[in-house]
Parts: sequence; C-alpha cells; structure tokens
Amino acid sequence: MTDSPSASLSQTERTALADLLTELGPDRPTRCEGWRTGDLAAHLVVRDRRPDTAPGAVLGGPLGWWTRRVQSRVLLETPWPELVEKVRQGPPAFFPTALPAVDALVNGAEMAVHHEDVRRAQPGWEPRELPRAAQDALWKQVPLLARGKARGLDGGLELRRTDTGATRTLRSGQPLTTVAGEPLELLLWAGGREDVARVETTRG
Repeated sequence: MTDSPSASLSQTERTALADLLTELGPDRPTRCEGWRTGDLAAHLVVRDRRPDTAPGAVLGGPLGWWTRRVQSRVLLETPWPELVEKVRQGPPAFFPTALPAVDALVNGAEMAVHHEDVRRAQPGWEPRELPRAAQDALWKQVPLLARGKARGLDGGLELRRTDTGATRTLRSGQPLTTVAGEPLELLLWAGGREDVARVETTRG
C-alpha cells in the first residue's frame, strides 16, 4: 500500500504506522495500557483479518478470552516483518471493511489513533500537522467517540475545532464544558488519551 495524493486517510495512516513499526521493532511502549508495539500490531492484524474475534473486542468478558488468545498466537507465530506488512496491507480485498466507504468509516480514525498511540509513547514526540482533508475526516468521527464523555457530565458538552472554529454540541445544558483542539487531538481526548491530547477544556 503506497501513499498517493488520492490515498484515503486510513491508507495514509496505515502506511505511516507500518513505517514507524518497522523502525521501532516489536518491543517499544505504546499508549495502550499493557501493550508493546508487537501487541498493537497483532491487534490490528486480527481486527482486519479475523472477524470471529470482533465480538470479544467489542464486548470483552468471556468473549474477550478468544480475542486475546488469537491475538497472542498471531504475535507469537508471525515474524515481525510479516506482521508489519499485514498491518500495511489492511483487510483482504474481499472483506467488507476493504470497501472504500466502509474503510473510511471504520478504519480512518482507528489508524490515526493507533499511529499516535505509538508516536506519543516515544521520547520527544511532538504533534503532527495533518492536511485539512484529514482533519475534516477525523472531525466527522469525533462525536461517535465523544458521546460517552457527554454522558459522564452533569451539564452540557461542546467540542470546538481550533483550526476552523467549527463547533459541535453533543449535549445541551449548564454548566457547559467546552473542549477545544484540532480534530486529531479531540479524537485522542474522546478515545481516553487525555494525558497526551493537546486540548483546552473550559467550564462555565
């Protein structure tokens, strides 16, 4: 999979993540608790290629045992260069998640977040400047993740893009909490990476 002007967000992020994994190897830290880079790579390959593990990944509990077992075996049995190449390739062409519309919906934000999970666990990281089209694509995904945050507040929640000034009100009410940042940063905040997300929160 190669970068091109017409490459989708998920393709671009996959390529960049695979390049970074190749550079770092399988035993570097990530922002995913308990996972090294090898664990994260195995997770992505299983997510792309083993739909039988999806219920466990989503629901956890007893079903999560099977997902963890498959992921552990993939990591143990797959040579690192081959594992990274499978991350780069993504799902097989005959899988529904390989269709461009589905890929954009389910893989764009996932790849961007996990790319940052690796980047922001390394010393000296700095935020990236993403193209406007990539930020726009991520902005569409932010509310899907952030609604859980809204349910945990005793008032309203508004998200604001610092690059364009656009806002999304996820929940009305007072006091109003406003979280401001670029879409990638808001996505990381919504996905539980508050400690590394470059956002500003105000309440009032």
